[in-house]
Amino acid sequence: MLYLFESEAARPREPEGGADMTRDWKHLQVERPPIGQLSPDPWLTAPTTRRLVEALEANGTRVRFVGGCVRDGLLRRPVKDVDIATPDEPDIVEALLARADIRTVPWARGLAHGTVLAVVDETPFEVTTLRHDVACDGRHAEVAFTHDWMADAARRDFTINALSATGDGAVYDYFEGMSDLAAGRVRFVGRASARIQEDVLRILRFFRFHAHYASTAPDADAYAACQSMAHLVEGVSAERVRSELLKTLLAPDPAAALLLMRGARVLPVVLPEATHFGRLRVLAFLETRGVVAPGVAADALRRLAAVISLETEDEALALAERLRLSRAEAKRLAAMVATPAAVRPSADLSPADQRRCLDRLGPALFIDLALLDWARERQGEGHTDSRRSRGWIAQIEAAGGFEPPPFPLTGRDLLAAGLPRGPAVGEALEALRDWWLAEGFRPDRAALLGRLRDLQAKPPRTPSSA
Repeated sequence: MLYLFESEAARPREPEGGADMTRDWKHLQVERPPIGQLSPDPWLTAPTTRRLVEALEANGTRVRFVGGCVRDGLLRRPVKDVDIATPDEPDIVEALLARADIRTVPWARGLAHGTVLAVVDETPFEVTTLRHDVACDGRHAEVAFTHDWMADAARRDFTINALSATGDGAVYDYFEGMSDLAAGRVRFVGRASARIQEDVLRILRFFRFHAHYASTAPDADAYAACQSMAHLVEGVSAERVRSELLKTLLAPDPAAALLLMRGARVLPVVLPEATHFGRLRVLAFLETRGVVAPGVAADALRRLAAVISLETEDEALALAERLRLSRAEAKRLAAMVATPAAVRPSADLSPADQRRCLDRLGPALFIDLALLDWARERQGEGHTDSRRSRGWIAQIEAAGGFEPPPFPLTGRDLLAAGLPRGPAVGEALEALRDWWLAEGFRPDRAALLGRLRDLQAKPPRTPSSA
């Protein structure tokens, strides 16, 4: 719920030219009173937060919370990061924190933009001096420090991110961000094209924030600007593309977000491999509402595997390299894409085959493949088969509780039993483990060695006896 102190009609409006004109009409600006109030949620009242605010305000300066914590606090969503803005410059901030015995972490890139990283009882906070943009080249901004809260808000990307709040929770809103939050609308601060020219990444951020916060059609000005400037996304670094894309895939309806990006000619620039939007939509449903089991939750990498039209390991690894995925992420993506059908889980696995499959793949990959193949199956059929659904759920639930005991034998045991060194040891171990799995882990060491003797006594197969 959003708490307003005054009607929207009574609020001063932004000038016709948009937020980029803010610095040209400072003589008209009068500090506006707060118009909203944050609830006293734990992030706001936490001892770590209070200690930091008290340290920064020790000399009489008033600081404010800014950005995502204010936005999500108003919506009563979980707050992950608490960022603070202050009129004091970084050297003063560091001195105030040192006086309060609050540790700061050296961060050259942050200091260059006026940000000090403070750590209070192992909780990190970014404390940034109020800024206004001097020059922008589409990727980086040259900034200057200011004492003007509105000028600092004007350099933000979206109205819902331009909100600020004092330590007691009073919310300041210069660009109608609260009304946009209430309406489920994502708008740029001022002219969309001007904001994008300052930082092209804002095109991807628009679709990400629309996917997570909007309940209306895309803002027409924003969408048109993103569409006309989509080609500029080619110049955005792969690391930044990866970050925005994976966050977008975590939206409640990632398929709708990607389809909007395709309509704006943005998706072909960042992910031309995306074609299976129906499968992605089904997978998102299964992850969040269709299955309640350990290991099942919204997962960006699994959703990426669902939407792309790749089939081979090499193709998946090439995409992972282009998106600068980590080695672990690349390996997982390749496994989700290229694991052969013969060793993937299915809805009708017997208990013995289920254990064999889980042992071969591991529970995490088993769950990934089960969800992906179930989504593919449901999307292809166009209807829900309750029997198959029960089967898939049973497989996934079994994977969540799969914790086999240690296998009782090793290669040394087989050598001691008389097997010659070489491939025969590995083949025998594999056969014994397969039997152990089929028997539900019941055979102990003695039973397995007995099984080994039976296998040794069995005559070899010949073409005539086959």
